Amino acid sequence: MPITRRLTLLALAAALAGCATTSSNVATVGAYRDTIDLAGRLSVNYQKDGKQESMTGAFDWVQRPGSVDLTLANPLGQTMATIQVRPQSATLTQAGHAPLSEANIDTLTQRTLGWPLPVSGLRDWLQGYAVDAQGQRFAASPAKNEVSTQDGWRLRFVEWQDPNAAKPLPRVIHAERSAVGDIQDLSIRIVIDPAGQE
Repeated sequence: MPITRRLTLLALAAALAGCATTSSNVATVGAYRDTIDLAGRLSVNYQKDGKQESMTGAFDWVQRPGSVDLTLANPLGQTMATIQVRPQSATLTQAGHAPLSEANIDTLTQRTLGWPLPVSGLRDWLQGYAVDAQGQRFAASPAKNEVSTQDGWRLRFVEWQDPNAAKPLPRVIHAERSAVGDIQDLSIRIVIDPAGQE
């Protein structure tokens, strides 16, 4: 798989995505947490150079105050790449390739993919939060599950881990953008695994 395609999947996974497993302390408390561990799967569809592209993958997302570590695997479970995001730097590493680093993840993914990976957004999205187009804090719920973000994403929180919780955690998230650099009609589906499962 070409490096650009692999990096695109990685970026989208961190995205989003990603599909995720919430740690038990996050699953039982609905408030936003700086410390979470997520794992799961995602699927990505987009157009580039007039061609329709689609990918699937799995990832592990480890979030701590001021940092994110992301591992992206292909459908066979083989690690494709890792990303480390720290306050002063972001590093992407692939097997057989020298690590790539920049001052931040947006600069790194802009350099390698042609568009920035919204890691700061994903820190919120994976817990059911976002910053809306007016710059206001948005807390998703089964009754209020769609939002357009300040940076141009359209989010829909489709399913929930426990829809009856005081602040439900998302299980399925759809994220879309009409254009990101030379990528058109970008659509990411994130499926978050139940808590306690890999």
